[in-house]
Amino acid sequence: MIRHCVFIRFRTDIAQAEKDGIWDDIRALKAVVPGYLAAYVGGNVSPETGMDKGFSEGFVIDFADAASRDAYLVHPDHEKAGGRIVAAAEGGVAGILVYDIEV
Repeated sequence: MIRHCVFIRFRTDIAQAEKDGIWDDIRALKAVVPGYLAAYVGGNVSPETGMDKGFSEGFVIDFADAASRDAYLVHPDHEKAGGRIVAAAEGGVAGILVYDIEV
């Protein structure tokens, strides 16, 4: 299984409605990407002050395998959602951290 972790430093002017729309886009991909098992979305709740380096919100998606994750990455709906994330992140791509682990 691949755990796909994405952490975002949103620009301060991004409304909660825009964030919710992005989360909805990410969740909707489950219906169209085989092997997309589950998604978890939310804000950082760690008590380790400052360790988040400003990446205050994000999501984690579990995929059955690397092939499922790779299909997600090139899916047009993912590219659209990714574009929304880049536009909403502080500094564009610089405000996004992606980290995948095999579990």
